[in-house]
Amino acid sequence: MFITGLGTAVPEKRYSQLQCLESLRASPQFARLAAPSRVLLERVLGAGEGVQTRHLALESLDEAFELDPDVLYRRYFAHAPELATRAARNALDDAGAMAHEIDALVISTCTGYLCPGLTSYVAERLRMRSDALLLDLVGQGCGAALPNLRTAEALLAAQRCGRVLSVCVEVCSAALYIDDDPGVLISACLFGDGAAAAVTAPRPKKDARSVRWTGATTVADPHARDTLRMEQRGGLLRNILSRSVPQAAAEHASSLLCSELRKRELSMPDIRAWIWHAGGRTVLERLRALTGLCEDDTRRSADILGRFGNLSSPFVFFVLAQALRERAPSGWWWMSSFGAGFSCHGALLEVSTA
Repeated sequence: MFITGLGTAVPEKRYSQLQCLESLRASPQFARLAAPSRVLLERVLGAGEGVQTRHLALESLDEAFELDPDVLYRRYFAHAPELATRAARNALDDAGAMAHEIDALVISTCTGYLCPGLTSYVAERLRMRSDALLLDLVGQGCGAALPNLRTAEALLAAQRCGRVLSVCVEVCSAALYIDDDPGVLISACLFGDGAAAAVTAPRPKKDARSVRWTGATTVADPHARDTLRMEQRGGLLRNILSRSVPQAAAEHASSLLCSELRKRELSMPDIRAWIWHAGGRTVLERLRALTGLCEDDTRRSADILGRFGNLSSPFVFFVLAQALRERAPSGWWWMSSFGAGFSCHGALLEVSTA
C-alpha cells in the first residue's frame, strides 16, 4: 500500500495558551475549582507541556465554558464534517485524485457521535459515488490513525478497493469538561481541534515521492484501560487521564519499536525519520529516555504539539506531512500512535525520492 496524498485542516480561530488562561480566570468555573486545581491550570497553561497555541472551533473563548450537552453536540455536528471534508479535499488534491475515484471512505473520531456517521456527511459533500464503502471507526482515541490505515490496507489487499480515503477528525472543544480531577484539567489545557486525511492506493503516485506502507503492528493492554479513556458524566464526555500515562505510553511505544525492528532485522540508526504522536511534552521526554532518541528526533512532533496542541487521532498525519514538506531523508520512517485502551500502534514506512 502507498500513501499517495495527505491533507490537513484546522479551524480558522487560533488561541494562545495565555489567551486561554486569561479567559479561564474570568470564567465562573475557575472560581469553583479548588486551590490546587487553579494552581495546576496556571502552571500548564502558563508554560507547561509544550503547547503554545491551539486552533479551536470557537468564535470566542467564552464559548468554551458553555458546558451544556446540546451546545457541545451542535459544535461537533457543525465542525466535524466541515473539517473532515476540507482535509479530505486537500488529500485528494495532493494525490491528484477525484472523489468519484475513491472506493471506500474510512473516518475515525472519538470526540462526538453521529448516526448516520460522519462518512455519510463527508461522502455527500465530496460527491463520492453512492456505491462507495463507508466505514465509521470510533473509540480508539489518539491512536486511531494507524488502525484506520490498517483498515485501508486490508481493503486494498483484498482487492475490494482501488483507492481508499482515510480521515481522522476531532473536535476536542466539543468534549470539554472541567472539575477538580487533574487529568481532566490537563486535557482541557492540551487538546486542539483538527482533521487530517490520506489517500491510499496499491501503487505510488507517478513522478512524486513514494511513501510505501510496509505493514503495522499493535499492542493492547486492557489492564491499563482505565489509565486513558473517556466516560459520560452529566451527558458530557469526560477524559480520564492518569498520571501514569506518559510512562505507559513511552514503555509501550519503545517496546513495540524494538520488537518490530528485530523482526525486520533493522536497528535504530536505520530509521531516517520519526513520526511520533505527542500526548504532551512529558510523553516525548519519557519516550526519548527509553529509546535513546535525541530532541532532534522528536522535533517535528514537538513542533506540531506547540502550534496545534494534542490533536488526538489526526496528530501523526500532521507530523508525516511536515516530514514530507521538509524533505526528510529517504529510507525507513517509523510512525507510531498510542491512546485509549491502552493501545499502541507502529508502522514502518519506506520513503523514496521522487
